[in-house]
Amino acid sequence: MHEALNRNLYLVKEHVGMFKAANNFDVFDPDTGEILLECREDHLGFLTKMLRFTDYKRMTPFNVEIRTPSGEQVVRVTRGVSLFLSKVSVFDENDERIGGFQQKLFSVGGAFSVLDADGNAMCDLKGKWTGWDFRFMKDGVEFAHVTKKWAGLGKELFTSADNYVLEMSEAVPPDNPMRQLIMAAVMCIDMVLKE
Repeated sequence: MHEALNRNLYLVKEHVGMFKAANNFDVFDPDTGEILLECREDHLGFLTKMLRFTDYKRMTPFNVEIRTPSGEQVVRVTRGVSLFLSKVSVFDENDERIGGFQQKLFSVGGAFSVLDADGNAMCDLKGKWTGWDFRFMKDGVEFAHVTKKWAGLGKELFTSADNYVLEMSEAVPPDNPMRQLIMAAVMCIDMVLKE
């Protein structure tokens, strides 16, 4: 696992632009402003690009690579066409499947289960329908929190509505595969639940 995933605090900034079909993000160190990871959706087909500008955007497939600024893959997140509920797969730096996510039916605010490679639930992502506030929880233990509220050192650099903060708990030890799944899930919140 790449060392960039062993931190506990990240600032995520979405690339914005008119007529933008791809989902692209940069992940920053909040203390230095240094780019730690780049999340890119480079290989979109023509039909997928066209559908991204319609009401069918949430149903389109995606293949997002989370990599270092030098181009080294850290995590890859994929989903095929989604007609009703999303099922997402996550792959590690060696392109081996390490788990995924299954969107939950009838959740208020959006929710999905984070699954290990065998399909066992590791935790649930739960959100509030009133805003951008998501928590990775299991049995009352919070593993990570994603929000658009930030009052840290980099606040003046990250005030746009397209930016958010990921804070991982000490309950997730370094080099634990759950860190890869949580980072991947953060990219899926926007594409699966909030588009």
